[in-house]
Amino acid sequence: MRHLNAGRKLNRSASHRRALFRNLVTALLERERIKTTDAKAKETRRLTERMITLGKEGTLAARRRALTFVQSRTVVKKLFDDIAPRFKDRAGGYTRIIKVGIRHGDAAPVSVIELVTRAADLAAAEADKNKKRRGAPRGKAAAKGGKGEAPAKAPRKRAAAG
Repeated sequence: MRHLNAGRKLNRSASHRRALFRNLVTALLERERIKTTDAKAKETRRLTERMITLGKEGTLAARRRALTFVQSRTVVKKLFDDIAPRFKDRAGGYTRIIKVGIRHGDAAPVSVIELVTRAADLAAAEADKNKKRRGAPRGKAAAKGGKGEAPAKAPRKRAAAG
């Protein structure tokens, strides 16, 4: 029985498993999107969400606790200064897992794990908001059949097969 034994072993020793998850969490926080197997993604989600919660706490003690797990000082700085403020109003669920398919080499199920609000998505949304509208005229001009409207084409007749 596995009572009170949370987490996946992934057929690795404890030290190898810890190193693997430290690398995955560091990569996810640095790039904000990584591709890995389903089991590793689900386990990485738990640890990443803990790190983001530490980032939201924002204290020196929380920063030191994050530094014991995340392997890069620059990633911890990004976590506390950039990532955590994005999630200040969110009570959890900072990551999403999207199943991609299977890996050709060993048929392992592969997923993409990403932060829910990525910096690239935020920049694209901001650019869309600032971009001028292009396309068909709106309002009275469109209702009257404003200029630039192409005449309706007659449907083509198909040749009889036979």
